[in-house]
Amino acid sequence: MTEEKLAQYLAELGNVTRLRIYMFLIKVGLKGVRVGLIQDYLKIPASTLSHHIAKLTNVGLISQKREGRILNCIANFDVLQAVLDELQKSCCTGIPSVE
Repeated sequence: MTEEKLAQYLAELGNVTRLRIYMFLIKVGLKGVRVGLIQDYLKIPASTLSHHIAKLTNVGLISQKREGRILNCIANFDVLQAVLDELQKSCCTGIPSVE
């Protein structure tokens, strides 16, 4: 993963509302949840929620699946794992000597 891509993911999660949405979806699990339930649970106006879901979807942190008239949001666990792996890859590796 490039630093630019990692920065995009982290930038979108750097917004408190988007982070709350994403954490809620992670807690819900692989089945995802309908948009209306996210709105009810987090007490977010529909227009605000739509804006934040679009941001998370655009970078691939979540996906949406339509079932009839119901739109479900699902956390993309592969992307979450890739972000965590990328951050962990640098853990405790030290820094180059600056002499």
